[in-house]
Amino acid sequence: MAPTTTEIRQGTLEMLILRTLAGGPQHGWGISRWLQAASHEVLRVHQGSLYPALHRLERQGVGRAEWLPSEFNRRAKYYSLTPVGRRRLEAEAKDWSRFVEAVHFVMQAG
Repeated sequence: MAPTTTEIRQGTLEMLILRTLAGGPQHGWGISRWLQAASHEVLRVHQGSLYPALHRLERQGVGRAEWLPSEFNRRAKYYSLTPVGRRRLEAEAKDWSRFVEAVHFVMQAG
């Protein structure tokens, strides 16, 4: 049975983008495809959410963008992490793990 595709929950998109960019620079379509593939086709991010989040990350200084040739020899805007972005990803990953563990405890409570 194929998994159902779902929207990314509010508050997690920026963290997931940072995680994607930890693997190296990526253009918007590549970020979207990587998230979908890495989640086994469960998570889907729409352009209307992705690009505003990328612009927020740029304004916050955790991401940067530059125009480069794509794999199809077209110009594409590639996004990458700054050192501040790497530190933010590390902190958010720790917070996320604590949150998931706490939700698990609540869901198992009798």
